Amino acid sequence: MVKIERSYPAPCSLAVEEQKKTGSYEKPDVVERLKKDFHNKCYICELKNLQDPQVEHLFPHKNGRYPERKFDWNNLFWACGHCNGVKNQNKYDEGILDCCRSDPEKEISFGLKEGEIELKRLSSREDAAIDRTMSLIWETFNLRNTGMRVYKSEMRMKELQKEMNLLFDNLESLKKDPDSGFLLRKLKVLLKRESAFAAFKRCYVREHIEEYPQLKEYIQ
Repeated sequence: MVKIERSYPAPCSLAVEEQKKTGSYEKPDVVERLKKDFHNKCYICELKNLQDPQVEHLFPHKNGRYPERKFDWNNLFWACGHCNGVKNQNKYDEGILDCCRSDPEKEISFGLKEGEIELKRLSSREDAAIDRTMSLIWETFNLRNTGMRVYKSEMRMKELQKEMNLLFDNLESLKKDPDSGFLLRKLKVLLKRESAFAAFKRCYVREHIEEYPQLKEYIQ
């Protein structure tokens, strides 16, 4: 999970649809704006180029019990169906980190060690949303309580490993040729917040920055 810059003002359809008895928060202007703002990447697992995107509510509207949340632009996020389904548990109802308001990379360390997700709390501030976020991200890669979740969790883990291996290969090449402009350009793209699983890649480089000082500007 990385920091996202939400665009303003809110899509026009939200105010119109809110006045209707059966209004929709998934009109084309909302969908296109979220897709662009979130770089067509699930804000929870960071899988890129989603085939099953959904408009997700940070705080659930509970089928109308909280109508003020349903059409609130600040409460709408771009997520994959897998993560939205995993998040649909009562324990997450009080909310996870709002990545449009705070920087998750300052709160959580994202790691992949020996094929396992490793999340560590960086922040000492008292905010249960940080812990709920860590729990949710871990579950999106590890929850296997149904057949489809076994498949979807394993698929995300494989995609994460593939992206991390791409990072590692380029870092190894950079050690051999530290002034290569070509490699630096490739790594700049890999470390952008817009890229797949950016938090994991950026965190790894941040933790090994003494080995790759030339990459410091790419993880600011």
